[in-house]
Amino acid sequence: MNKSQIRKKILRIRKQKKIKKFVFNFDLISNILKRKKISGKIIGGYYPYNYEVDILQILEKFEEKKFIITLPKIKKNSQMNFYQWSINDPLAINRFGIPEPISKMVKYPDVLLVPLVAFDKNFNRIGYGGGFYDRYINKIKKKKNVLTIGFAYSFQKVKKIPTNKYDIRLDFIITNK
Repeated sequence: MNKSQIRKKILRIRKQKKIKKFVFNFDLISNILKRKKISGKIIGGYYPYNYEVDILQILEKFEEKKFIITLPKIKKNSQMNFYQWSINDPLAINRFGIPEPISKMVKYPDVLLVPLVAFDKNFNRIGYGGGFYDRYINKIKKKKNVLTIGFAYSFQKVKKIPTNKYDIRLDFIITNK
């Protein structure tokens, strides 16, 4: 299957399942950060959309532990930056229907929590096809070391994701299993 076929299939399954709760183990995430010696306190998150794994509890827990939370804003030319946000801050809806922070304070995350549509055992991912995260990760890795952690349901795993030179592999993928 090509990326488009995989994307359509997994999005259809994800929508049918309409899973409301993703039970996560915050200690697992903390241990990953300790093991990778991540000392920075800036977390790049995402606001769940289109039945993505809801990580708002995780972001809230990081905020309680005095991390700076950021969310992406899509800019012109399919570019993206992360802006400071607090769990109680209002959001604006972008042209894709995705909530974004209204803050104008750009921050470069130390840890990037990444939504995904499908993934394989080699930590390759498929998103919605716009290349936003691949471009952003490529850009930020030129500025600083960033740890990338994808979030998905176990049924989003596929045998093999076809990749090209623009696709960037994640460091970790956490599922409900």
